Amino acid sequence: MTRHTILLGAPIQTGASQPGCIMGPQSLRTAGLAKIIEDLGWQVSDRGDLTIAPQRPVPHPNAAIHHLAETRAWIDTVREAALAAGRDCDLPVFMGGDHSMAAGTLPAMAERAAEAGRPLFVLWLDAHPDLHSLDSTESGNLHGTPMAYALGLPGFDAAYPANAHPLDPANVCMMGIRSVDRAEAKRIVETGIEVHDMRAIDETGVIAPLKAFLGRVAAANGMLHVSFDVDFLDPSFAPAVGTTVPGGATFREAHLILEMVGDSGLATSLDLVELNPFLDERGRTAKVLCDFTASLFGRRVLDRQTRSY
Repeated sequence: MTRHTILLGAPIQTGASQPGCIMGPQSLRTAGLAKIIEDLGWQVSDRGDLTIAPQRPVPHPNAAIHHLAETRAWIDTVREAALAAGRDCDLPVFMGGDHSMAAGTLPAMAERAAEAGRPLFVLWLDAHPDLHSLDSTESGNLHGTPMAYALGLPGFDAAYPANAHPLDPANVCMMGIRSVDRAEAKRIVETGIEVHDMRAIDETGVIAPLKAFLGRVAAANGMLHVSFDVDFLDPSFAPAVGTTVPGGATFREAHLILEMVGDSGLATSLDLVELNPFLDERGRTAKVLCDFTASLFGRRVLDRQTRSY
C-alpha cells in the first residue's frame, strides 16, 4: 500500500528577529522536496502555504515582545490546518517559517494522537530548547516559546490560544542543544525533559540515547513528531539560519539520526523550520534539508547519489 504525505507551508517570520524565513517553504519546493519523497515510493500532496489576515497589535507587559497578535493568529491557523493534514495522511511535513510554527503543530499532533488513543512523543532537534514564557523572553522573539507553550507551562495566559492537549515532558527528547538561557535551564530541571546537548553527543554519540528514546516510543505505541530546526546543524555546511550557533550536529550525525528514525517506522509528523534562504549559499541548506528529510522517509546510504553543494 502506498503511503501518503502532505506538504504544508507556514511562511512565518514574525517570531524571529531576521526576515527571510517567509521564503523557507518555497525554497524547499524549489530544492525538489516533493519529487525526492515521491521517488522513495510515497504519494505526495502539496496543500500550499497558509496565510493570516492583518492583525491589530496586542500589548504585553514584557515590552520586548513583538508580533504577539500575529503569532497568536499563526498558532490558530497552523493548528487547524496541521490537524487536518495529520488526519488525512500517514506523515505530514510542515514547512516553516520560524520555529514559532511548532506552537501550532505540536498541539495539533497531540490532539491527533489523543484521537487515536495514543501518546505523542517529540524528538526536538535544535540548538535551543525554546522553553521561554512570554514573561521570561528577553529578546522578545517568540520562536523561543513553542515548547514551553506546548508543554502547558505557565506564562501564556490568554495571550496564546488555550492548549487542550499539553505534552508530557517525559515524552520529549531534545538533541543538539547548545544555547540555553537561564530561565530555560531552570525549566529543563523543573520538567525533567531529556536533553542531550552537544557535549553529551560528543562524549557518547547519538546512537545509544536515540535507540533508548525510540524504544520508549515503540513500547508505548506512541506517535512521534520530529521537529527539525536548521540551527541543529553546524552552520559550516548549513548557513541559512538567522540564529547560527557554532558546534552543531555534523552532516553524518544528522543523517544517522533521521535514518534511525526512518528505520523505526515511528515518525508520524515532521517540522522543518528556520530555513532562511536569504542567508543561504545557492540553495545549499535547502538541498541539505531535503536530503535529511529523504533519510527519514526511507533513503539509505547506498541509495544516495553523488551531489554537489
